[in-house]
Amino acid sequence: MVLGIGAIALGVAVILFALIARVVNDREPTTRTAAASGTTAPTLASGVGAGVAPEQQGRRPLRGFSEVKATITSAGGRKCEVCLLAATSVEQRARGLMEVTDPELGGYDGMVFVFDEPVSGAFWMRNTPLPLSIAYFDGNGSLVSSVDMAPCKDAPTCPNYPASGPFAFALEVPKGKLADVGVKGRATIFIDDTQCPLTADLKGHR
Repeated sequence: MVLGIGAIALGVAVILFALIARVVNDREPTTRTAAASGTTAPTLASGVGAGVAPEQQGRRPLRGFSEVKATITSAGGRKCEVCLLAATSVEQRARGLMEVTDPELGGYDGMVFVFDEPVSGAFWMRNTPLPLSIAYFDGNGSLVSSVDMAPCKDAPTCPNYPASGPFAFALEVPKGKLADVGVKGRATIFIDDTQCPLTADLKGHR
């Protein structure tokens, strides 16, 4: 009986550890709106995020990722339409913007990480050379918190950047660009499961 209880306790501990590690290592997010499930650019044999594809709609997609159109509304009511790379699968979330060095992100405004349900946890910058800012949003699309994140080499000692509460989305943009896409004060985000318009068309809504 003692051994049985110990085994059960060990099993519970392993499950809890896996759930916590998943958020840190997968770099995950969530939204209550469905995100595009396909990819804008085929994945190469070298894996998700390995290189960019030929230009589409004025942007250069990161291989293996889908894209979504989103509307971010600032506390003052200003609406900003953006085009985001979308990380919706475990593999995509684990990769994120690792090894990306282009501060323009191929013409995309950022990357949104989408979960199946709200989670608690943190992101980190392991193997990510580009300085980023991250904004966490809850299941209703309301801003939870935001923070700047420093580049970090491929090392397990990279710091974590936790959200101040449960989140359903995490939006990453080049460092200092959150205000440019409308993330100010009590901002909200709405994800539209449609292909992004041409870059020339989108600029008129900034």
